Amino acid sequence: MEAVDNPMTISMPDISATDSSGTIAAISTPPGEGGVGIVRLSGPRALAIASSLFASSRGIALETARQRVFYGHVRAANGEPIDEVLLHVMRAPHSYTREDVVEINAHGGAAPLHAILEETLRAGARLAHPGEFTMRAFLNGRIDLVQAEAVIDVIRARTTTALHAAQSAASGTLSKEIHTLRGLLVQALAQIEASLDFPEEDLPALLNTAVLARLAEVGERMDALLATAENGRLCREGASAAIVGRPNVGKSSLFNALLRDARAIVSEHAGTTRDRIEEYINLAGIPVKLIDTAGVRDTGHEIERLGVERAREALRTSQLILFVLDASAPDTQEDRDLADELAAQGTPVTVVLNKIDLAPNASPPSLPFNPTATIPTSAQTGIGIGALEDALAQQLLGGASLATHAPLLTRTHQTDSLRRARCHLIPVLDGSANSPELMAVDLREALQALGEITGETTPEDILGLIFSSFCIGK
Repeated sequence: MEAVDNPMTISMPDISATDSSGTIAAISTPPGEGGVGIVRLSGPRALAIASSLFASSRGIALETARQRVFYGHVRAANGEPIDEVLLHVMRAPHSYTREDVVEINAHGGAAPLHAILEETLRAGARLAHPGEFTMRAFLNGRIDLVQAEAVIDVIRARTTTALHAAQSAASGTLSKEIHTLRGLLVQALAQIEASLDFPEEDLPALLNTAVLARLAEVGERMDALLATAENGRLCREGASAAIVGRPNVGKSSLFNALLRDARAIVSEHAGTTRDRIEEYINLAGIPVKLIDTAGVRDTGHEIERLGVERAREALRTSQLILFVLDASAPDTQEDRDLADELAAQGTPVTVVLNKIDLAPNASPPSLPFNPTATIPTSAQTGIGIGALEDALAQQLLGGASLATHAPLLTRTHQTDSLRRARCHLIPVLDGSANSPELMAVDLREALQALGEITGETTPEDILGLIFSSFCIGK
């Protein structure tokens, strides 16, 4: 999501090339109409630029006043009023970026916000890169990289569980654990290096029992943290579930039942759904993109054929597959062909035996694969919908629950860095690093990898890539 649809070209921020000493400006609220919209400035000239545009209703000067909130009007360079505003002043270092920050709260329409933004640019600010306000908070030491990434996760959270996980990361839960691990490694490295630097001194034996126990504890805590990676990814990214089957088995009715909303058109006529329809549902705190697909069958109709192709694409890319069968009718060649296709693909499949209200004693046909679960349902009456949701949640979480208050890895680069750090501990613990010099090298590499998670040793190109995924104005 971009907070402003601006015709200016926005490039990905290069940490080394970005002018972090200038004053930046951007619209910080999403496009569209609303009661309030915000133009944000940050940098050494934020107050001066805001003062040049703003006329206080009481004639108060922004740069000398001690108050933080001002009422007045923003005016164009020719003196014409643009909008009635509330202006909030946050002085360094007590602001989001640890710089002087001014937020101009205007009416939330495109015209007044863009007009105010243009005036700030004419007065000497430059348009902020995506994520540059948060990048400055990171560079100025207010937050680390884990907390910076959690900011965008808070904004994009689709479930309360995902929101709690993002807020936990933003508050420093994961950061504290990484710093603790680094501290334990530093202590062990210091003892090794002391033995190397002062071999003639009567220092404790290299890697004595206490040091080895400390490093073993680090390894165990790393393993525990790595075990959270899949749940963390699910919490942040979610999963996708494709509803597939031949025409007229009740796929769209099931889609609507899971959504608790009549989102898809339902008809007795086969082939009603010609395109994939997507909506999100909440399964045990995980945002799951539910995909209603066209009935899979051979067809000469061009539009329906394209729908079938998109259904097969959803099959290939979804983590969950709901294979819908009609309990009130015998299986058909189309059912069997699709079952063979699912067996060949190898993705776990949940069989949904739909329309069970019309055939209470029905049992599923013989299938060429073992389903993860077989759930009798009636999309019309709601029978089995709760059981289906439980089965899908079980498949995603394996019976566990998301402990969002605990440290949680949510991103691939965090998992990769921690895994590399863990690998560097192995030769130290198993004795294959058979010299003090090699042990020290491995511990330094582990520290380097851990620092990449919090941003202390992250390469600049990776930082630029991370912050470029943020919306403009954040």
